[in-house]
Amino acid sequence: MAGFIGSNLLETLLGLDQRVRGLDNYFTGHKKNLEQVQGLVGEKQWSRFQMIEGDIRDPAACRRACEGVDFVLHQAALGSVPRSLAEPVASHESNVTGFLNMLIAARDAGTKQFVFASSSAVYGDAPELPKVEDRTGKPLSPYAASKMMNELYASAFARSYGFHSIGLRYFNVFGPRQDPEGAYAAVIPKWIAAMLRREPVYINGDGETSRDFCYINNVVQANLLAATAEKAEALDQAYNIALGERTTLNELFLMLQTSIRMRKPELRETKPVYREFRPGDVRHSLADIGKAQGLLGYAPEYKVQQGIELAMDWYMKESVKRETES
Repeated sequence: MAGFIGSNLLETLLGLDQRVRGLDNYFTGHKKNLEQVQGLVGEKQWSRFQMIEGDIRDPAACRRACEGVDFVLHQAALGSVPRSLAEPVASHESNVTGFLNMLIAARDAGTKQFVFASSSAVYGDAPELPKVEDRTGKPLSPYAASKMMNELYASAFARSYGFHSIGLRYFNVFGPRQDPEGAYAAVIPKWIAAMLRREPVYINGDGETSRDFCYINNVVQANLLAATAEKAEALDQAYNIALGERTTLNELFLMLQTSIRMRKPELRETKPVYREFRPGDVRHSLADIGKAQGLLGYAPEYKVQQGIELAMDWYMKESVKRETES
């Protein structure tokens, strides 16, 4: 709940006057994200939020989080392909064991809907573009394998216990409250921070690797639609949640640099530094979002450039704050 996607969901839910309970161990999430949400929504709406500090690897914490809850939006995970390659056991414990704990807790609590974050990583070595939900390949990393296991467990619970869920396969989500620091930071905040510090921006490969970047508001929309889905054919499914458009890393670099220089024209134009391809990465990623559009009513409103412009001021403000605090 204190992470990037969770805090954005919290902001939207409180804005809709929902009562929300969160669970986080603050390993990848940050209390400052919650503080920012509190400042944005105001004290009246903030009073509808209850935070539990705990770990999804602890079944008791999961039970406390799910007690009396109607909808579970499970976003917790130890993300990053490189992290999973370096720490496969830790990735498994959080992403598989932790997921199973939450699934059991939600089932036992009788929740109405269980929505969980899957990943485009499940497509693995499948060469087809765009990615279609029923055609996955072999996983290329422990992280990908853990997300595939989530979907298998969710499907097994539907068949074994009649407990329904919906998985959302995220494609390169970005936006406010995304952490720019650390070895496993996502590319957009990491590059923005480097540009502002006048440090080199590194691109793994030749820059023609492409991704389907998706602004956070599109992801929030998908979670709300999945949580309130009532049609039987929409349940127990995995959906691509993306923009449905492909952007190369070279194109992304130019978008970010242009957006920053509009705000800070004193920053000179630079070129990225290219290095070896990263193990476990796929060359191209592009989602077919037709299934989510048809069964959930998903309609992504924000293009990549729009999302960058909406998020840039936040990224820049956070970068300045970090420099001041360091």
